[in-house]
Amino acid sequence: MSIDVFNNFLNESSKIVVFTGAGISTESGIPDFRSPTGIWTKNQPIEFREFLSSEEIRIEFWKRKFAIDATISKAKPNSGHIAISKLNKMGKVSKVITQNIDNLHQNSGISSDDVIELHGNTTYAKCLDCEMKFELELIKKLFEKTNKPPYCNDCGGIIKTATISFGQSMPKIEMLRAEEATLSCDLFFAIGSSLQVYPAASFPIIAKNNGARLIILNREETDLDKYADLVIHNEIGSFLSENLPLLS
Repeated sequence: MSIDVFNNFLNESSKIVVFTGAGISTESGIPDFRSPTGIWTKNQPIEFREFLSSEEIRIEFWKRKFAIDATISKAKPNSGHIAISKLNKMGKVSKVITQNIDNLHQNSGISSDDVIELHGNTTYAKCLDCEMKFELELIKKLFEKTNKPPYCNDCGGIIKTATISFGQSMPKIEMLRAEEATLSCDLFFAIGSSLQVYPAASFPIIAKNNGARLIILNREETDLDKYADLVIHNEIGSFLSENLPLLS
């Protein structure tokens, strides 16, 4: 793999879309969910219909949430996040489409307007009925005091983290924004994703079929490697931090 090819691709592009998966966040110490040693091997994910139908399940949901938060809340953007933020500030990266829910792209300095979160955001909660937002610290204090799941104090609706659970519909607005960004890019850069979760994993192919170049950076092989113009199997943070300074 030629570093010159990588840098030429980035230099020749003016509207890059970056697509990130769990691989970039594990380098910040956030545990993976789907891997063979991930969180879901110890606790099966709670499906959305179960969350809605059972108060006991909602109690379990919040117990898990606050246990995981002990790790997620300490996580900071790593050199991979910082490198992408640098590209965004240079005007190279137009949008970041992410499967991650940790807010680390925003914490790295990228405007929320430029981050498209396909699976939501775990750093706040909202009412499923009226969509009022809630700070997690307030919910945590109430939960620890009552051991009851939270309900909206405005409409009485069920409160849930602003994430997409199994069985929950993908967010229509974010999916449309992601498709628009994908169709308008000249380079699609997939980073740290196994590219196995659909419909999100269809975006690299949509970009490729629309004439954009495709770069895949991931530690392991993906099913879409054969379609890419350039495949890089490397550590994300170290590779990006070492090679982005070569941009002109």
